Amino acid sequence: MGGERPYVLRQTRDGRDSRAPSMKVLVTGHHGYIGSVTAPMLLEAGHEVTGLDTFFYEGCDFLEDAVDFPTLRMDIRDVTTELLEAFDAIVHLAALSNDPLGELDEELTREINLRGTVELARKAKEAGVQRFVFASSCSMYGASGTEELMTEDAPLRPLTAYAESKVRAEEALSGLADGDFAPVFMRNATAYGASPRVRFDVVLNNLAAWAFTTGKVLIMSDGTPWRPLVHVRDIAAAAEAALVAPVERVANQAFNVGANSENHRVRDLADIVSETFPDCEIEYAEGAGPDPRSYRVDFSKLAETLPDATPTWTARAGARELLDAFRSVGLTSSGFDLYTRLSRLKTLVADGSLDDELRWQHAHERA
Repeated sequence: MGGERPYVLRQTRDGRDSRAPSMKVLVTGHHGYIGSVTAPMLLEAGHEVTGLDTFFYEGCDFLEDAVDFPTLRMDIRDVTTELLEAFDAIVHLAALSNDPLGELDEELTREINLRGTVELARKAKEAGVQRFVFASSCSMYGASGTEELMTEDAPLRPLTAYAESKVRAEEALSGLADGDFAPVFMRNATAYGASPRVRFDVVLNNLAAWAFTTGKVLIMSDGTPWRPLVHVRDIAAAAEAALVAPVERVANQAFNVGANSENHRVRDLADIVSETFPDCEIEYAEGAGPDPRSYRVDFSKLAETLPDATPTWTARAGARELLDAFRSVGLTSSGFDLYTRLSRLKTLVADGSLDDELRWQHAHERA
């Protein structure tokens, strides 16, 4: 990139001043649930940010976007090496983003989440991009079969196409790592919290949305599965920390992103929501049974290696935030499909906007 790089001045959580290089960062999936929080936070930290997104969820706005920055309307499958030459780093969030969506078409999940990710990284390496922060997932731990906390060295037992795609992508990206290219794997816990493009297909947000719109905290399992949770803003903070940390601390490393105190049973999350949202009661879906996806996660490595990325949010604070946000927008049950990824994509395919490979059709291409 050449020349003297500007620096970002910040204060660490223990009150010390810190200086880190400002980077030219491409954020893929910047228009999604996590991306629409992460990109503005990177800008606020002093980085030069460009977003890249295919805009599947255009029109699914929950809150207003806070800032404006350059964006590219593009599928990650179409990114070229030449385009990436302008960037120091990539925060790669774009993906078919959860288990139900992955089950829509397992081959598409492999194409976008695995092959699309690996090709993007390969081209990034060719282009001289130095750091590649990959949004992976704790869901790769699958069914732990134990009450022990899963560290980054625990066996990976993916139970879904989505989780499998993350496991295989990590393996392939690790194979690209060398002294000039540093992939970093953020194994995010289950996200929650308000965002310009909120999702209701993640557990805490889903329970909260049901409570607000129906008065029922609807549990789809028997409530016993364990889920680690992390707020979208804490994910964004971890991504920024992974960008600026000394490369020897993070290169080719996986980090569980969350906090040990935020491992919850689903039934306990339901209790938090019922205590936060007025006039609601807990209800189990008819025929609800155990969910094989159950795991507790150890987040000590993140706290020890990237202390400024230690999460500050709790599920209870997140439930209060969601209640305030729902009140501010006047949420009704008619909004569920807009904020549920599988429903949204099925609608776009059914009306001809997207083809079977989830590519925009020219007659419906967004301007």
